[in-house]
Amino acid sequence: MDFNPIDIVLHLDVYLDMLVTNYGTWIYAILFLVIFCETGLVVMPFLPGDSLLFIAGAVAAGGGMDPVLLGGLLMLAAILGDSTNYLIGRTAGEKLFSNPDSKIFRRDYLQQTHDFYDKHGGKTVTLARFLPIIRTFAPFVAGVGKMPYPRFFFFSVLGTILWVGGLVTLGYFFGNVPFIKKNLSLLVVGIILLSLVPMIISMVRSRLGNAASKAQSR
Repeated sequence: MDFNPIDIVLHLDVYLDMLVTNYGTWIYAILFLVIFCETGLVVMPFLPGDSLLFIAGAVAAGGGMDPVLLGGLLMLAAILGDSTNYLIGRTAGEKLFSNPDSKIFRRDYLQQTHDFYDKHGGKTVTLARFLPIIRTFAPFVAGVGKMPYPRFFFFSVLGTILWVGGLVTLGYFFGNVPFIKKNLSLLVVGIILLSLVPMIISMVRSRLGNAASKAQSR
């Protein structure tokens, strides 16, 4: 059976069992590279993330990979990817806003971004881990907004432990349950929806707080 290399990259989670069989221990390097690129390169938000971590945990439970080594390497890949993306935003972002006459990259937008990350950067970096596409852009924007790197790094590590550790562990213990294997696509959608809950709660609290402040000021 022939496989399209591009299709394999875009749907690595689907072909993971096959890759483990064909590449053995090299699968660790492949997964490391995918997670690093998805989190570290702002042009790679289309790579699989949540589903890949979950299925990797399931494959590890079946003896295909060492779960401790897998989790450790993928956490390292995500942390390095985040830091790389942050540094790109920190160094290249200023150049994007260097033209005072730009209608898109306006200096006041840069200042607003800086102010936002001063106030909400920590929870944004952590929660973004659970949001596909957004997790690829959040570190870049944090760099553009000049969020202090030690603070960024702390919340990046926290989000990574929760994201990688949580999904790999869930996959390890529940990924090979027959019902879950048959309804994996629905489960992945459920994981993504659950990952949105903290962000929704935060937004609701913020709006309620703003409404209460306005009511008191009247």
